[in-house]
Amino acid sequence: MPARRGAEEARARFSELLDAAERGDTTIILRRGKPVAAVAPIAECFPKQRSLLPLYGSGRGLCAKTIRELREEGERGWTACRRARCC
Repeated sequence: MPARRGAEEARARFSELLDAAERGDTTIILRRGKPVAAVAPIAECFPKQRSLLPLYGSGRGLCAKTIRELREEGERGWTACRRARCC
């Protein structure tokens, strides 16, 4: 369970909260008893993303439509939408 600190206490001891985050601990910041923010290790907030490079080219042949076909399909949809006056 993460530690919980009031906003004033968190402001007064912010460097300690950063030290705790470096150690892997999360602290919830409260304002008037309600959680409003967290000081957490960066890896917890932004997990490392896998590289997409190994997937490069693996989707060839999955889509039979050409750019022109997609463009024409979009134009047909937009024209129908304007006729129906929904946009």
